[in-house]
Amino acid sequence: MKLGAFSVSLSVKDLLVSKSFYEKLGFTVFAGQQDKGYLIMKNGNALIGLFQGMFEGNILTFNPGWDENANKLDEFDDVRDIQKHLKANHIQLQKEVDETTSGPGRVVFFDPDGNTILLDQHI
Repeated sequence: MKLGAFSVSLSVKDLLVSKSFYEKLGFTVFAGQQDKGYLIMKNGNALIGLFQGMFEGNILTFNPGWDENANKLDEFDDVRDIQKHLKANHIQLQKEVDETTSGPGRVVFFDPDGNTILLDQHI
């Protein structure tokens, strides 16, 4: 199963303070909109999303159909196929994508320790 690009989405208290901190670790702004409360930062293949006031807790994020540069992959496992696999393996989903649709979609579930996992397909 190909889950796509991986990043950690961090719920931060102060976007600018967090941005400054991660810049000291060699990250640079890759995407996002500071005025809307989020930035995606990159260091090599490592991606960190900084989100102020959007959600509680941190999220493991996978983007089916994208590589770590947000480039569309020629071949990838659609989020609907991944969802079917998760259901077949008795993983309880918090949010499901409509399997009769195509294109963008999201699936949300928790790992055994309560960590949120987001499959966020943009294409």
